[in-house]
Amino acid sequence: MQKKRGPNISFSLLVSVGCAFFLVFFMLALFAGTKGLTFGEGLAAAREGVFGEGMERGAQTILLQLRLPRACAAVLCGAALSVSGLLLQLSLNNTLASPGIIGVNAGAGLFVLFLSLFFPYAALVRSTSAFFGALCAVFIVYLISGRAGITRTTLVLSGVAVSSLMTAGIDILITLHPEIVVDKIAFSLGGFQNLSLASLRIASPVILLSLVGAFLLSGGIDLFQLGDETAFGLGLNVRLCRAAAIAVSGILAGAAVSVCGLLGFVGLLIPNFIRMVSRNKTKRSIILCALLGADFLLFCDLLSRILFFPYELPVGLFLSCLGSPFFIWMLISKKKRLSV
Repeated sequence: MQKKRGPNISFSLLVSVGCAFFLVFFMLALFAGTKGLTFGEGLAAAREGVFGEGMERGAQTILLQLRLPRACAAVLCGAALSVSGLLLQLSLNNTLASPGIIGVNAGAGLFVLFLSLFFPYAALVRSTSAFFGALCAVFIVYLISGRAGITRTTLVLSGVAVSSLMTAGIDILITLHPEIVVDKIAFSLGGFQNLSLASLRIASPVILLSLVGAFLLSGGIDLFQLGDETAFGLGLNVRLCRAAAIAVSGILAGAAVSVCGLLGFVGLLIPNFIRMVSRNKTKRSIILCALLGADFLLFCDLLSRILFFPYELPVGLFLSCLGSPFFIWMLISKKKRLSV
């Protein structure tokens, strides 16, 4: 029986649509909200911020100190989490893998909170601890699943167990030392409130360099699809390439967590959506994940700000409402395919 294949939308069309949505969502993120700004007011505020021309300061504060950092954070974190999920799925040959599900987010969050007890105002320590926490979570999951026999099922179950354990550690730290986070709900669910451009100075270059690293690894990751033995026969150091891809994935997720908290499901939804609508090599998939991931988080953040005005909901609530049913649907569909 021939395997049924889904649609294959061209790469150029997806990029064009993604760029169009990006422009729309980014402009809405800057100008729409509880206090709307016209395009002219936005330009005047930007001109004031750059040239100091003394325009209306209220618009400048809203645009440059509140909305611009928030929009930039959504773009960076959406791209980082999406590409992180793609690298994990390709490296582990498991479409259910994602930073949130296998414990990467929780590991980064636990390390961030723990070191916040000793270095509460050190941005460099916060970012570095997020990276090491993410990598530590990946290592523990890989170690447990290796002892149990590395399969798709053991990887997911090990990740769920490690994620639950580290989430419990986060809850214990917040309960005993509530002063280490300004807003427990915002950190646990993830969000972009109270961000400044200064808070992105460390995470943004790390994310951009890691995306370049993902590009450099894309050729080797393509060979994973042929099987480890075939890839090794073609001259690829499979173990080193897989370890490097997982490390880059952990760094991307850790950088995102250091900015936006424990956002989940982005790394699961976007790579699988791209896989459903198009078939591409890894390099093109990275581009699509970065673009559509940025679009998706911009859209979710925009909804969180204006949908229930005057209240603002954490972005993670929207992601949970979308991601949980999608995850369940994937499990059911995989079961049906295996039973055919």
